Amino acid sequence: MFTGLIEDLGSAVEWRKGAQRLQLVVATALPMTSFQRGESIAVNGVCLTVVEFGGGRFVADVSPETWQRTTLEQLHPGQPVNLERALQLSSRLGGHLVSGHVDGLATVVRREERANAVLFAFHFTAELNRLVVAKGSITIDGISLTVNSVGESDFTVMIIPHTLAHTALRERRVGDAVNIETDLIGKYVARLLGKDATVRNSVDLDFLARHGFV
Repeated sequence: MFTGLIEDLGSAVEWRKGAQRLQLVVATALPMTSFQRGESIAVNGVCLTVVEFGGGRFVADVSPETWQRTTLEQLHPGQPVNLERALQLSSRLGGHLVSGHVDGLATVVRREERANAVLFAFHFTAELNRLVVAKGSITIDGISLTVNSVGESDFTVMIIPHTLAHTALRERRVGDAVNIETDLIGKYVARLLGKDATVRNSVDLDFLARHGFV
């Protein structure tokens, strides 16, 4: 489990590929003394397992499912990546509950300067649309963010200077793909309510009441 608060902006070093192996090597400024073999770490919002570490680098296995369903396959040497180690129960929950399990991809369709912030607009699928709520939480490449607005096939977020300066989002341009994880609690609620319940810009309190949720 993670919080979506990025701890380090690391960089991809190389892919190790073999007949029965696909591993990602990542450089990081995170202290190696805090690493353990087998621990979880989120790389651009994707939960991976550390299998080796040392010398300012760690190695993680990447499964075929992860390769196919996330943007990791687009990583090239030197590209920055957002890194977050797993949440400790004694830590403050500064972002929101993040599992590191990517729900799908979205594409940057607009990037605009807005006073002291940058507005990003993303195109996404209808399947993801029903799980995104205005002013709710969403994870983009591992970053916990607040949804600004939601349309039929797009949503927007406002990025403050600190987030832009300390995450790989600063590299994203129109046409780039990002990993999306929708709100964990919202997914369970949507599952319980069934596919006929559409979650959009507001919550249907009458619907929730009829089903015993409020």
